[in-house]
Amino acid sequence: MDTKAVVNVGEYSRKGRSRGRQAIKALDHDMRPKEKLTPGGILEVVSGRAFVFFGISHNTSDFLVDGLHWWWNQRKAEHPAISKLVVNLDNGPDCSGRRTQFLLRLVQFADQSGLEIRLIYYPPYHSKYNRIERYWAGLEKSWNGYLLDAVASVVHRAGNFVSNGIRTTVSLFTSCYPKGVKVKGIQRKILEQRLTRSESLRWWDISIQPQSVSQ
Repeated sequence: MDTKAVVNVGEYSRKGRSRGRQAIKALDHDMRPKEKLTPGGILEVVSGRAFVFFGISHNTSDFLVDGLHWWWNQRKAEHPAISKLVVNLDNGPDCSGRRTQFLLRLVQFADQSGLEIRLIYYPPYHSKYNRIERYWAGLEKSWNGYLLDAVASVVHRAGNFVSNGIRTTVSLFTSCYPKGVKVKGIQRKILEQRLTRSESLRWWDISIQPQSVSQ
């Protein structure tokens, strides 16, 4: 699971090559983009399926976990026997083992889904080994020859991208995600009790056991 750099929506050149006989005319400066989209994604290591979600707001912990909820809603019917979910991540600021809001939302996700969650982080400066990085590179290469001049164009191009022989599943999130949301005080201590941290890799290997949610 990972996020990508913000995509500026407009008639901008992104150093891509057009696929027609005549070059597509584009602006060479993106100082005032019309809109911006924040991409997030989940790549299934075994199946190779990619799920991309775009947000019109900020890249935050809540945005990322909402993407995980969306992915699970797409996939849980096909995997009724799954009891444990291993998530590979880099140490980005909104999903690190120190980000309390991210961990709180994952505790809630574990309780709601009944899944045991294990977070495995790549070491600093080693995110290139995360397989989703190759997916991002392929997606960017595929759409750089087109004008991403509207939100619909971005979503359409991402949805048409085929990786590992499988077309990408895409969604657009329209919620507003404020920055700076944190868990503090006694709530933080309660949260920490729900986390099982590795003794040797405290910040890079974290497990969350689900608890039953009362109806």
